[in-house]
Amino acid sequence: MELSTDNLFSPHPARLLRGAWRACRETMSYAARTALDIALPTLCVACREPVAGVGVCADCWTKLSFIERPYCPRLGTPFVYDPGSEMLSMEAIANPPAYQRARAAVRYDDVAKVLVHALKYQDRTDLAPVMGRWMARAGSGLLDGADLLIPVPLHWRRGWSRRFNQSGMLARVIARHSGVPVAPDTLRRIRPTRQQVRLSRNDRARNVQGAFKVTAERAGHVQGRRVILIDDVLTSGATVDACARVLLRAKAAQVDVLVFARVVDTMKAPI
Repeated sequence: MELSTDNLFSPHPARLLRGAWRACRETMSYAARTALDIALPTLCVACREPVAGVGVCADCWTKLSFIERPYCPRLGTPFVYDPGSEMLSMEAIANPPAYQRARAAVRYDDVAKVLVHALKYQDRTDLAPVMGRWMARAGSGLLDGADLLIPVPLHWRRGWSRRFNQSGMLARVIARHSGVPVAPDTLRRIRPTRQQVRLSRNDRARNVQGAFKVTAERAGHVQGRRVILIDDVLTSGATVDACARVLLRAKAAQVDVLVFARVVDTMKAPI
């Protein structure tokens, strides 16, 4: 059962309006897709071959690279061999992030990229349940004992043009599977940022510096809580690191990160 944040936070007219618009949009999207499914066969989102159900066909399923142990306990990046459960990767030691742990369901390879882009840019909201379910499985160790799920926010201009926040949608699915409530308005992106795709690691960090804040009415609910940041993709980690720093300054007890896919350039070997 999905836990509503209404029990945690007092209602606010703007939040209620956004929630009503989101529910209306999701209902219309579902109705439209149901009508199309009656007229047309469901196609694999990756290769466009007919498939039973929603998501990917059997062939594309085999091309998804699910991240399993062994991996770095801090960053969640996979190792080429098992060095032991406590061994950190060289990257985690050289550049430790502000967040405590990160986990991802899959590598950000060709099929995962198609899934993410379909959800984010093509209104394929029907993909969120399966993607969120895979995330809940990958993040089971983080979800055990967590207090809040906090989606990485969009700036209001981008949210208006895109009509929904894919991170918030994934967070609601994870909440239904884990019982950990979502606090969608805890973080706010207070200034627009450039797209991170073509930026270097240093430029990514500068791009999101000072872009987030904890809303004043939510600050008290963050204090002493173990929170999990939810996002669709982790690349350099600059965005979630900036969010984690803001939450820790607001006295969060611990911040972890759970994403659908993460970029893995190579199989990271332990030191």
